[in-house]
Amino acid sequence: MFAKIDDALLTACAWLVTHLHRDERGQDLLEYALLGGLIAVAITAAAVVTAMTGGLEKMSTGIKDCIDFKSNTVCTPF
Repeated sequence: MFAKIDDALLTACAWLVTHLHRDERGQDLLEYALLGGLIAVAITAAAVVTAMTGGLEKMSTGIKDCIDFKSNTVCTPF
């Protein structure tokens, strides 16, 4: 029984690959959608990094003050 199901699935997959591969309608739309998604991810990442800049600078200053043994600063939580 499983062999028949496997054969049917293999035949269906082979048919889909051969027929969908030849049909290129909508390919450019898909490429534009992927490009738009990539641009949206890049803009979102840039916005997040920009929004976090103040916090990252404060954290790096706090770490520097804790590591700098020559200064008399107190190491406190950020």
